[in-house]
Amino acid sequence: MSDAFCSDCKRATDVVFDHSAGNAVCSECGLVLGSHSIDETSELLTFANESVNNHHVRVGGPSNPLLIIDTMTEKLGLVPTIKDRAIEIYKLVANQKYSKARNQDALLAACLYIACRQEDKPHTVKEISSIAIGATKKEIGRAKQYIMKQLALENGGQSVEMGTTHIGDFMGRFCSNLGMNHQAVKAANESVQNSEEFDIRRSPISIAATVIYIITQLSDDKKSLKDISVATGVAEGTIRNSYKDLYPRVSKIIPTWYAKEEDLKNLCIP
Repeated sequence: MSDAFCSDCKRATDVVFDHSAGNAVCSECGLVLGSHSIDETSELLTFANESVNNHHVRVGGPSNPLLIIDTMTEKLGLVPTIKDRAIEIYKLVANQKYSKARNQDALLAACLYIACRQEDKPHTVKEISSIAIGATKKEIGRAKQYIMKQLALENGGQSVEMGTTHIGDFMGRFCSNLGMNHQAVKAANESVQNSEEFDIRRSPISIAATVIYIITQLSDDKKSLKDISVATGVAEGTIRNSYKDLYPRVSKIIPTWYAKEEDLKNLCIP
């Protein structure tokens, strides 16, 4: 693997040779850096690179982009309206000059991410990347920013709304991933609603993960930080920091029918 200067990364990065498209591609952001000979076949390679965690990565664009979107929506159990919206977004940006110079897998995954937000069924970038072949979180994030700029241009220069993300949007999936019982799920949902009364400067996903952690610590079915992190995709360190912010307010956040004041005293002091 050789290296070359990437204008997007603003530094020299490792180059992957995309034989199916005949291009040299930046291994970090997916930008095409040069053209080479073309091989009509497609292959999977394994990169010993932390950014892709040694996963198989498709070299070359997907042969049927619409089928890829369909497969991703099925894996996440999304409704047809989200799939249709993702396809609409892809068709709007696919023929743009600079779209062809980007990682097409990341572009497709970003289209799905934006469609989920616009249809008020948001998923995290980590959730999308977990079912996207050939695209890392970083690549999907960059593709999302690029698509939003293109959509704004299509909209006469006006920014395009992606839908507001609320904490409750993630609670059902996260609680289900952890196998929480009905009472705990009800308490978690009520707690996140109560938390919105306070100026807690953390992302909705971080607050959701932290509330779930607190609720499980107050139950007989306690979950570790690692369990919560795996189920929600939020780093353990982030949950710890959010816990420090929520802890002083737990008496006003956690419903009294779920935990009494004496119970709250058993929580770990951050």
